[in-house]
Amino acid sequence: MATEATARGGYLDILRAPHAARLLAGTLVGRLPNGTGPVAMTLFVRDQGGSYTLAGGLIAAYGVANAVGQPLLGRAVDLKGQPRVQLPAAVLSALGMALFALTGIGHLGLAYAAVVLAGLFTPPLEGGLRALWPSVLGREDRVHRAYALDAVAQEVMFTVGPLLVTLLVALRSPAAALVVINVLGVLGALAVVLSEPSRIWRSATREAHWLGALRSRGLLALLGSFFFVGLALGSITVAAVAYADDRGTPSVYGWLMAALGLGALVGGVAYGARQWAGEPERRLRVLVALLAVCYLPLTLTPGPVAMTALAVLSGVFLAPVLACAFIVVDRHAPRGTVTEAFSWLVTTFGVGAALGSAVAGPAIELAGTVAGFAVAGGGGLVALLVLLATGRVLAAPVAAGGVVRHAGGEPVPTAVHTEKNTH
Repeated sequence: MATEATARGGYLDILRAPHAARLLAGTLVGRLPNGTGPVAMTLFVRDQGGSYTLAGGLIAAYGVANAVGQPLLGRAVDLKGQPRVQLPAAVLSALGMALFALTGIGHLGLAYAAVVLAGLFTPPLEGGLRALWPSVLGREDRVHRAYALDAVAQEVMFTVGPLLVTLLVALRSPAAALVVINVLGVLGALAVVLSEPSRIWRSATREAHWLGALRSRGLLALLGSFFFVGLALGSITVAAVAYADDRGTPSVYGWLMAALGLGALVGGVAYGARQWAGEPERRLRVLVALLAVCYLPLTLTPGPVAMTALAVLSGVFLAPVLACAFIVVDRHAPRGTVTEAFSWLVTTFGVGAALGSAVAGPAIELAGTVAGFAVAGGGGLVALLVLLATGRVLAAPVAAGGVVRHAGGEPVPTAVHTEKNTH
């Protein structure tokens, strides 16, 4: 059940809050290197005379390093604060990609080392922003709306970012595009860490535990589900290429990806325009079910116009699923581990997407394009099954008096787990 949001101005109310627009814009610009990395690296390798296989290997190495680095850097942020981790990491990541751009693929060992360095030190700006929202926005409903805005903004970045890379390549070269994008990334991180909320933010006192955020069973259940959401999305990107090849029109791939992003944009805006009642864990199950159902019609593979419409439909519930998942992460992250917990979500989603891409290829070769889209539908359904199977684990414990208790055990006055914000 949903009620109309009572907060003034919706998303404009969020952006008018002190520091909010700067933090959102800085985070998006800071994440450009990661969001555009695969496109930029592929264009650079091809320009150097390398094969698609080599480009894929380098991108895989970058992705694995990123998956390892995100939760580790997220834990460091929780322990040391944002400026002491985010900015040095951004600089090291940019230096790694600059080294790759300058040395090329002539020495493969150096090329792989450079992209691993870039991936490993990609700053956890995404998790850092979500840790800042409670202290910047205050009210629970505004924080939840900010999560939806965050999900929408991601779709804009993943649409605009590749276009920016293409423009830089056309104006200069793929190597220049790699350098410029990473310089912009450092500037974005700098804008975030120099802001007052980032400088004064401190994580809540945490219990020393080697598992960190992963000691929360609720968080583990969510990560298990989102691995398969990522798998579904990763398989769609490969299946869309096969569909375009079948139709003999390569440009159809771009239209399908743009349609997917448009659907997510529309869904995210609509989701964030309302205030939702009830437990977010229960709402997440409904949203993931709708996401899975909307993936299934893609297996019909009709003509390009109808297929583009189905791609829009398939994206509608993606941003709402992400926005709701951010709330669930916040509720289940053990005290003092919120940045690390969000970073684990990013990592799990990314690893799932990579596996989805890897699985969809053989499926298409064995059974055609329909099988590639079937992987997406199957991934969505398994994601739902994981949430259903772990319903009791995800249920937030409630103590006497109706006070919601965090998965880590401490009382929380609202559904938003707010980290300490001290000078």
